[in-house]
Amino acid sequence: MGTLMWTAAGSLAAWLWLLLGQGFFWRTDVRLPSPRDPEVWPPVCVVVPARDEAAVLAASLPSLLAQDYPGRAEVFLVDDGSTDGTGGLARELSQRHGGLPLTVASPGEPPAGWTGKLWAVRHGIGLARARGPEYLLLTDADIAHAPDSLRRLVAAARTGGFDLVSQMARLRVTSGWERLVVPAFVYFFAQLYPFRRVGRRGARTAAAAGGCVLLRAEAAERARIPDAIRHAVIDDVALARAVKGGGGHIWLGLADRVDSVRPYPRLHDLWGMVARSAYAQLRHSPLLLAGTVAGLVLVYLVPPVALVVGAAGGDGVVAVLGAAAWLVMAGTYLPMLRYYRQPPWLAPLLPFTAALYLLMTVDSAVRHHQGRGAAWKGRTYARPDTVADEG
Repeated sequence: MGTLMWTAAGSLAAWLWLLLGQGFFWRTDVRLPSPRDPEVWPPVCVVVPARDEAAVLAASLPSLLAQDYPGRAEVFLVDDGSTDGTGGLARELSQRHGGLPLTVASPGEPPAGWTGKLWAVRHGIGLARARGPEYLLLTDADIAHAPDSLRRLVAAARTGGFDLVSQMARLRVTSGWERLVVPAFVYFFAQLYPFRRVGRRGARTAAAAGGCVLLRAEAAERARIPDAIRHAVIDDVALARAVKGGGGHIWLGLADRVDSVRPYPRLHDLWGMVARSAYAQLRHSPLLLAGTVAGLVLVYLVPPVALVVGAAGGDGVVAVLGAAAWLVMAGTYLPMLRYYRQPPWLAPLLPFTAALYLLMTVDSAVRHHQGRGAAWKGRTYARPDTVADEG
C-alpha cells in the first residue's frame, strides 16, 4: 500500500494545485461583457468556411444573415470542395431569408502545406479585404448566432481594446454520449488554456475557439493570418498564438447565445472528433504522449482506484486520499455541468470520461503513425515538419 498511498497523495496534491493554481480554470463566469455601444459601428465581414455542411447549414446560416448589426456587414461563405450541394443551399437560404448580403465562392483544392479550412479562410479574407472591413468574424458553418451576436462581439472588442474576441460556442448536448463527453471536452480545454490567463496582457497562454472568432483586420495582417498558420490542424489555438505573439490583446470566454448545431449522437462520432487532432495537440511527440497518458492516469484514474483498493484492503489513509482527490475533481467539474444544464450526478463519472479521452489520444497517435491522422471529411494532413515551406 505504500506506493499507492504516495501516488494517491500525489494525485490529491495535483488536484489542490489545479483548484487554486491553474487560473481558476473550472469557473464558468468568463463571459462576454456587456459594454457600451460604440459611437460609430465599424464595417464587418463574416467569413464562413464550409465543406459538406448541407446537413447543418439551414440551422446556422440564417442566424448569420439575420444579424441585427447597425453598421455595414456582409457574409462570405467559402465552399471548400463540397459534394453535397452546400454552396447551392447557401444561395437558396439567402434568397429565402434575406438579411445581410451573402457571397458564395470556392477557392478550389488547397495547395500542399495548407489545410482545407485555412485555404478557404484565406480566400474569404481576400474577398473581404476588398470591402475594407475593420473586423472579420470567422465562424464555422455549424454555428448558430443569436441576432445580437455580432453587435455584442464588436462592442466588446471596441470597448476592451481587443484584437481578437472569441467565444466557445455551447456544443450540442442531447444524446447520452454527448452528455458524458461534451462538457468534459470544454472542461479539459479550459484546463489546458485557462480563459483568465488567455485574456491577461503579458501572459503566455493563448487560445481561441474556432467556431466564433472576431478578429481586427489590421491585427490579422500584422500576424499574417492565415498564411502564418496555413498547416495548423488546431487552427484556432495557432491563430490566437500568432495574434498574441504579434502584440495583440485577445479574449476568450464561454458563450451564452452562440451554439453549435452539429450532432455527435454516437460515441464513434465523438471519438473521431477528438482523435483526429489530439496527437497534433501534442505536437506529434511520443514523449509528450507518454507524459499526457501518465498525467491522466495520476490525476483522473488514481483517485477512484485508491478509494476502492484502500477501502477493500482496510487502508483508511489510502481510501481517504483517493476520496479527497475524487471529491475535488468532481467539485471542479460541477460548474461546467451546470453551464451545460446537466445533472450533478455526472460529476463523479469524470474518471470514466477521462479514461475515454486517454484512449482517444492514444488512438490519435496510432492513426498518425498509420498515416490516418488529422483526417477530416476526406482529407488527411501530414505533420507540419513534413511539409515543404512555400514561403
